[in-house]
Amino acid sequence: MDLAYLRAHPHLLPTFLHHQRIRETPVDGGSICHTSRLTFDDGESIFTKSWPEAGGRAPDGFFAAEANGLRWLAETGTVAVPEVLVDTPDLLGMAWIEHGQPSAAAAEEFGRALAGLHRAGAAAFGAPWPGFHGSAPMDNTPHPGPWHEWYGERRLAVYLRLSVDRGALEPADTARVERVLAGLDRVGGDEPPARIHGDLWTGNLLWGADGRCRVVDPAAHGGHRETDLAYLRLWGGAPFLDRILAAYAEAWPPAAGWADRVPLHQLSMYLLHTALFGAAFAPGVRDTTTACLHLIS
Repeated sequence: MDLAYLRAHPHLLPTFLHHQRIRETPVDGGSICHTSRLTFDDGESIFTKSWPEAGGRAPDGFFAAEANGLRWLAETGTVAVPEVLVDTPDLLGMAWIEHGQPSAAAAEEFGRALAGLHRAGAAAFGAPWPGFHGSAPMDNTPHPGPWHEWYGERRLAVYLRLSVDRGALEPADTARVERVLAGLDRVGGDEPPARIHGDLWTGNLLWGADGRCRVVDPAAHGGHRETDLAYLRLWGGAPFLDRILAAYAEAWPPAAGWADRVPLHQLSMYLLHTALFGAAFAPGVRDTTTACLHLIS
């Protein structure tokens, strides 16, 4: 069993895991899946993700959504992504990337590549496959736009309903988000659908030992390019963010006023977190809606 054989027979990996000598080492890979490094006898390795046994079976299409997203991003020849080697209903296997340290040069290269990815565009808002954002289903039904209509209906309103059902938001918070939804058409910033990563916070940037920055764990779809740029600022921001944004702007300048619209795009992420994890993220929703309402008024 080696990488060449695996590429030719990817469906056999689960069988080989039980019947061949493959060393499995748990590695850090997020809060949802069980993640491992599998090392073959010849020393080659792959990275795998599987649904935790205690959680039963993975939701239908969960790993397919990530595999489709990675391939869709890769086909543009812009941003670097790990090669998808195995894609089954219960497991995703990708080329192993040796970790390195962020650098200014890698950040600038990534900024230019991200602009190229966005310029590759998409046929519509959404995607040709059912999506997931974290463990939450993501409605990717293709939508012609305009962006503000699609975004309000398919992202903000959906995550708001899930958050309310979970009891994660106070009635006043819900009312404020609904005011943002009602005013989206006054914000401006509509653009044709860009090809976006869709979950581009700093934890989904993999800085390789080869000096390149790769993107992982996409919630890829046709969306607004400002969403990716806004997410890069979340949770402390990406390393060398100023270099990423400067290189991006040199390749394809964002529309005027994009920095003012950052909270509008980040609101979807905060609502997703209240939907998935509860009231601990409600202050983020509250602060972000305050900024959005200033923008809309």
